[in-house]
Amino acid sequence: MSILDIDERILQLVDLVDFNKSPIDDFKKITEPCLVGLVEGGCANEENVRVLQEFRKNCTILVAVGECAIMGDIPAMRNNIPLKECLEEAYVNGPSVYNPSGAIPNDTEIPLLLDKVYPCHEVVKMDYFLPGCPPRADLIWEALVALLTNKPLDPPYHVVKYD
Repeated sequence: MSILDIDERILQLVDLVDFNKSPIDDFKKITEPCLVGLVEGGCANEENVRVLQEFRKNCTILVAVGECAIMGDIPAMRNNIPLKECLEEAYVNGPSVYNPSGAIPNDTEIPLLLDKVYPCHEVVKMDYFLPGCPPRADLIWEALVALLTNKPLDPPYHVVKYD
């Protein structure tokens, strides 16, 4: 959503970028190497790890966007609770759960959860980090323009700070 918040500048971005894999184009696989990859969210399951590793292999520059990608943020709050207890709360004991069998789903279509939520840099090498929850649109804009025009990524303080 923060990318869309760059407002009319998105038209300028279209001149700099060919989207390969994104929620905007709904492509599910990277079809060719990319100069810049933006990753949001941490790694909570095996599919997250696989997708992140695929991105790393195919992106010259990989950018962690937002606190979930950088630190694990709110999803990482489960890191202090045993995985079994989290699953039982979600599927068996939760206040709004109706599950007469008491079974925790175990289907090959559901990615296996990791023991904890990992920030992206603990799974693959990240080149840049754009902080915020979410990062400001101006920060994303400054970063993309710099990276796509081969300039140093040195955003002004006012687009990074949070009061």
